[in-house]
Amino acid sequence: MSYLDNIRTFVRVYELGSMSAAGRDLRISPAVTSARISQLEEHLNVRLFQRTTRNLTPTEQGRAFYPGAVAVLDAVNEAEAQVMHLTEAPRGSLFVAAPLGLGRRLLAPNVPEFLAEYPEIDIRLRLTDRTIDLTTEGLDLAFFLGQPEDSNLRIRKIADCRRVLCAAPDYVKRRGLPAAGQDLITGRHECLNLRFPGATEFQWLLQTAEGPRRFAVSGRHECDDGDVLTDWALTGQGIAMKPVFEVAEHLKAGRLVPVAMDTPPVPVQMACLYTHRRHQDPKTRLFMEFMIERIGRAVKTAEKIAA
Repeated sequence: MSYLDNIRTFVRVYELGSMSAAGRDLRISPAVTSARISQLEEHLNVRLFQRTTRNLTPTEQGRAFYPGAVAVLDAVNEAEAQVMHLTEAPRGSLFVAAPLGLGRRLLAPNVPEFLAEYPEIDIRLRLTDRTIDLTTEGLDLAFFLGQPEDSNLRIRKIADCRRVLCAAPDYVKRRGLPAAGQDLITGRHECLNLRFPGATEFQWLLQTAEGPRRFAVSGRHECDDGDVLTDWALTGQGIAMKPVFEVAEHLKAGRLVPVAMDTPPVPVQMACLYTHRRHQDPKTRLFMEFMIERIGRAVKTAEKIAA
């Protein structure tokens, strides 16, 4: 088992490009991480990485060893998955990512029920609005809103989520009620933007009489946390484009009101993203099916509340 641990550590160091990052991901100390790599190098009688005080890069031997190391881990994972399927006792850690709003409102509240039903599974939930990479970040599956760029990954659609442009009544009183997307631009409305490092899209896609159209809105407020945008909208700072499930209660209570209703936002896809090999793991399938049913139901309920 120690040799397998060494291979697993090598793969994470290779993918993350850092001993410390791999150690954090595997929940082991930097000293243990370094020792495992050294043991593997001694066993193979090669150097797998070139190390300096600032950089760590794989050697030619390391690059040659990586595909086989991944294949070994995949084979072990698949074999374990088959055993767990036969024994009907899925176990182990499941690494899951989701956007902040989706994770906080739809995913996290259902985790305790799942863990109560499957006591041998641990959930490691990572919430972020930035774009994530399943492979390099060691994730089993990711929930997301939108359209993923990587076509090599598998997608399981959950729902098309209705979105709304909304603002606080105080903002509408001060600045007026825009009727359509063009009013957001001509009226120089303060639009609250979700932006993060690496983001390439800074326009709002709205449904017009001629079909979907992108509007280059602007504003002085931007953040990489969608909940911050909601807070800003609630305090009258501007207009936010939000999935209805995130602001349904605020709309029902009148704390936020819809704006630009002649050109509503195009619905956004909510789905699960996973690699083919991850889907073979019973605990991944169980968690995905469990959450898809509950999330889909919660989205429909929220949209009825806000209707």
